[in-house]
Amino acid sequence: MPENELNVEVVPWGPNQTTIDAVLPTVISHPSVRKYLDGTRFRLLSFELVDSEAEPKIRGCLAPSNRYRATFYDYTNNRTLFANGRLDEPEGIEVSESNIQPLPTSEEFNAAVEILQRDPEFSSAICEERLRPYSPMPPLLNVEAELSDGRVERTIAVGLLPSDERLRHEIVGVNMIHESVNRFERGAPEGALASPQTCGLPNAFLPTTPRGTAGQVWITVSQGGTVLWRLLVVRPSTSSGTNGSGIELRFVDYRGKRVLYRAHAPILNVKYDPGGCGHYRDWQWQEGFFQGNGTDVAPGFRLCPNPAKTILDSGDDNGNFRGVAVYVKGQEVVLVSEMEAGWYRYISEWRLHANGTIHPRFGFSAVTSSCVCTRHHHHVYWRLDFDIRTPGNNVVREFNNPPLFPPSTWHTKYFEIKRSRDPTRRRKWRVENTITREGYEIIPGINDGVATASPDWPFPRGDVWILWYHGSEIDDGVVATGPPYEANLDQFVNGEPIYNQDVVLWYAAHFTHYVTAEPPGSFGDIVGPTLVPVNW
Repeated sequence: MPENELNVEVVPWGPNQTTIDAVLPTVISHPSVRKYLDGTRFRLLSFELVDSEAEPKIRGCLAPSNRYRATFYDYTNNRTLFANGRLDEPEGIEVSESNIQPLPTSEEFNAAVEILQRDPEFSSAICEERLRPYSPMPPLLNVEAELSDGRVERTIAVGLLPSDERLRHEIVGVNMIHESVNRFERGAPEGALASPQTCGLPNAFLPTTPRGTAGQVWITVSQGGTVLWRLLVVRPSTSSGTNGSGIELRFVDYRGKRVLYRAHAPILNVKYDPGGCGHYRDWQWQEGFFQGNGTDVAPGFRLCPNPAKTILDSGDDNGNFRGVAVYVKGQEVVLVSEMEAGWYRYISEWRLHANGTIHPRFGFSAVTSSCVCTRHHHHVYWRLDFDIRTPGNNVVREFNNPPLFPPSTWHTKYFEIKRSRDPTRRRKWRVENTITREGYEIIPGINDGVATASPDWPFPRGDVWILWYHGSEIDDGVVATGPPYEANLDQFVNGEPIYNQDVVLWYAAHFTHYVTAEPPGSFGDIVGPTLVPVNW
């Protein structure tokens, strides 16, 4: 092996899917669960391992989580049930009831399609593939399914894309409580559109990964016998946050020194120009297929000798893999995954360079729908929990040139604050350890936009938030697909001191997507900042 070649070692970590699957019968048959589910028609929607809401920080890493949450939907009584427990305490299960409407799974969507196939209006057309069912936005029709007392009957949206020009493109609602079909005079519910005109790349109609599917690995990157990077990588399907957070990095060390405690993108939303669809709060856990040829080194992780290709690279919604592809490109190790939210296709990517530079990246594309013909605006919010050398003793400084406080181009932030990007001042930020002076600079990407200059302002709430660490502030708690739709990070800015503390930096990027204006060979775009080591 050449001396400058990067070597990647991948080691599985945490409970595997076999362990999780073995727990499910115990959960479902537990007396506390049967008390709610006996005699009902129900479905298990997800089984997730969950972190403590306010996890303690330690220098190394936490043990794998053994706490779980199983989410059921009881169609007989029209309610959501959460069963919380621990893998090591099978008898200790607590069940709670909620009116939250969890996102449908691929399995539940297929069950809705089966109900639709029993309807004589649609049966033959679907069976003969003259109508192709697809998952639209929003995936649940809460407004249309609201009862007089304010409760919502679980109703799943199903798009029907015609291959026969004599048939109508429409989006219907399938009521899972009564197993009935709701149609709309305008062909689609409020917030959506189904017209003869469609835009976007061809939909491959492929299945996706259920939420909570196991997959975490330790990745070690070495060069010439020297360990450069060591980090824990979590696949999107089991990533943290209310709506997932894409590929999640934890305990990121460069050359044996801690950089980040956690790095992920827990908030993602979109707004259309007036007259369009939406707004939507999207989710970042539903893995879709993309092309990655290589060796499966752990559940949901594939080590590829050549670059994997997502829909942004190929314009193709097909693929042979779901999860995280890992490959080396030059002096970078690349982690990439493709995700779905209705007709949107999202790319979560991290690039780790041998010189310590980190490139967080997020890409945007779309498959066939009527909504995406209208210009719309995507906003992604990364949460970067820096622990430069240590959780505490960190400080954030800001660079401006021309300077805000002459003659120095740098000034220190002492209290929580929200800041705008300012290309005219070449604004950037640095998180550094107050004792060692080692740090990382956060340099805005040229395509990341400025919230106040975005055509949909004030929907994008800002560019950068600098906060004191709280383990419970993983995201703003909004359940996809909203309302509310905007990112409510301002609630965390309450004047707490951040000098010589444990700091978290939220970084938002803004992208305007006009599918019909894309040049040939372009299938979307990608955004993200650059994180560069200083005095390392």
